[in-house]
Amino acid sequence: VVTLDPATGAIRSLVGGFDFARNQFNSATQAYRQPGSSFKPFIYSALIEQGGWAGTLVSDEPFVQGDWAPRNYDGQYEEALTLREALARSKNMVTIRITQALGPERARAWAARFGIEEARQPLNLTLALGTGAVTPLQMAQAYAAFANAGQRPTAWMVDRVQDAQGTVIWKADPPKPHTAISARNAFMTSQLLAAVAREGTAARASSLLGRWDLYGKTGPTNDAVDAWFCGLQATR
Repeated sequence: VVTLDPATGAIRSLVGGFDFARNQFNSATQAYRQPGSSFKPFIYSALIEQGGWAGTLVSDEPFVQGDWAPRNYDGQYEEALTLREALARSKNMVTIRITQALGPERARAWAARFGIEEARQPLNLTLALGTGAVTPLQMAQAYAAFANAGQRPTAWMVDRVQDAQGTVIWKADPPKPHTAISARNAFMTSQLLAAVAREGTAARASSLLGRWDLYGKTGPTNDAVDAWFCGLQATR
């Protein structure tokens, strides 16, 4: 788990393993894993930049390219869905067609604006399904851009160093954020993430927690090897 302040990048919690004495590998900062469907908001953000909006209709019909015949996780297909409906229900066919329309190269370059390592993402349509590699820390920083009006922070941990008498002998100078996307794009994409939490794949978790101020995206990978939730707390 990684949580951080989206405005400053200050890390609030970071858990990268069970026992540092037994294993010094930090899964939060060093483990490159497939993000699965938690990668989809970057694709939707790229389409929004090209003029898409929550009501844009995209085909959800089966897609086949050569030997590749991906499926929707629920096995259901519709003629077309809005971006809001498609992301809320995590429809693979819609995301693949968006990536096809944008072109994998443009889609991958857009994800890089969020701090996602471009070289670790495939340059083909499987990019839409999150088949590349990211770390939890990278995803936390990336989603922070949606919460911070398009400004992506750089995560940092140590605020200050004090001596035994409590005198501050070093104080951090937090790194300045980088502009990832426009504030307009961040707002519009965040509204899609709100639909995921309110009526989509994360609605049950929101209901159990009694928290409707949490926006985000679920991301199970093949055979549920990993199960992500990336999100943000909405400000009022």
